[in-house]
Amino acid sequence: MTEPADCVLRAQGIRRGFPGVRALDGVDLCLRAGEVHALMGQNGAGKSTLIKVLTGVCPPEAGTIQLDGREIQPASPLHAQQLGISTVYQEVNLCPNLTVAENIFAGRYPRLPWWRGGGIDWGAVNREARRVLGILQLDIEVTRLLSSYPVAIQQMVAIARATSVSARVLILDEPTSSLDADEVRQLFAVLDGLRRQGMAILFVTHFLDQVYAISDRITVLRNGVFVGEWRASELSRSALITAMVGREIAPALAQTRSDDAAATGGTVVVQAKGLGRKGLVEPTDVEFKRGEIVGVAGLLGSGRTELARLLFGLDAADCGEVFVAGERVLLRDPAGAIAHGMALCPEERKTEGLIADLSVRENIVLALQARRGLVPSLSLDEQRAMAERLVKALGIKTASLDTPVGQLSGGNQQKAVLARWLAVQPQLLILDEPTRGIDVAAKQEIMNEIVSLARGGMAVMFISAEIDEVVRLSDRVVVMRDRRKVGELPGGCGEHEVYELIARHG
Repeated sequence: MTEPADCVLRAQGIRRGFPGVRALDGVDLCLRAGEVHALMGQNGAGKSTLIKVLTGVCPPEAGTIQLDGREIQPASPLHAQQLGISTVYQEVNLCPNLTVAENIFAGRYPRLPWWRGGGIDWGAVNREARRVLGILQLDIEVTRLLSSYPVAIQQMVAIARATSVSARVLILDEPTSSLDADEVRQLFAVLDGLRRQGMAILFVTHFLDQVYAISDRITVLRNGVFVGEWRASELSRSALITAMVGREIAPALAQTRSDDAAATGGTVVVQAKGLGRKGLVEPTDVEFKRGEIVGVAGLLGSGRTELARLLFGLDAADCGEVFVAGERVLLRDPAGAIAHGMALCPEERKTEGLIADLSVRENIVLALQARRGLVPSLSLDEQRAMAERLVKALGIKTASLDTPVGQLSGGNQQKAVLARWLAVQPQLLILDEPTRGIDVAAKQEIMNEIVSLARGGMAVMFISAEIDEVVRLSDRVVVMRDRRKVGELPGGCGEHEVYELIARHG
């Protein structure tokens, strides 16, 4: 990479590994004055590791970092900030119990002269806070507690703190993940002002529309490797997705569903109309039919998991309706969803789907016992009979039903989560990344089981980041982008059609 004259921060040949993983392998990055530079890549691409290297969280094993042409070696986030590199993270890491002004200057309050006691000069703190916020064109009361303001304003305050230390570089790591459209526009107005002042801004996001709305340049990483840098105006959405994925999107693959799959023409089991929640998912219409696998496709951050959480009552919707077998229902919590015949295998099986210290048997019977209530409880014989049947049906490899489920392989843990929900015989089974992190053989077994369940008449919502899996398995594909549904495709569609719909404007 040639070094332009206006390159404020340049990283070259950055390498960083962790046990068993090469997180960064010769990565280059050039941030220019007065530009917003988007850093793009799928999960595991190395974006977070690169940020950690730039901000001194972990040193590079090889490569150099230059700021204004001078080599630097950030030793900590504080040291990086002192050098002129400030970072604002996805989760606002400020103190909600302090005022806005106190948050902006925490740890570096202006002091009174010694002859006036040498304490904190609160008048100066508030005046300086108003001045800093004025630069960002943000007019709020600095003496109010930070917690009294919405997340969007808190994010602005975090940016104000980051820029109040004479920063030359501002790194924003997923700053819009919890903001709605109006709040995003407000944030972008602030970033545009900082850009005009000559700041170099690194913007990390998964939202394609936002990338093209604010960015001047785009750098793509894939599997820890630098793929390329482009002007945003010269890189189409389709080309960006291809760079992130690593290949031209292939034509349609043959579906694994057999011709006699029971999905076509099935009765509607669950239907959502205008279902959404501010900051999570735009109002969405979707329906699930008996015997049908509905795939949900989209890039990371598109709203796939958020839609599943709304359907299952994990998050409360603030608009829309849900109908089960044609009757409107109120889903206030997962217990209500289970009572109405829904089940969810969550994306994070180890933290949300399993209790690692409990046995295989105990994990399998959890949902059924919860639906029944404390009384009547399942007898030990009933638990064993049910667990043995499902372990055999799903081919779960375990030394014993009493083996702690945490000792099983990833694929067998996933099957144990699936077994738990099959025990309650749901009408709609929501599967969020059911094949993630398991070996190829176990993945195929899980997919075969999903097909078998649909053949038996169950409605299935199948969420996966692997687009080829979605199109191969599904009777219908719901496509999402930037927290909203952008269209549906019929079974038999190809990966290229899904990516084209994701990349399309409007």
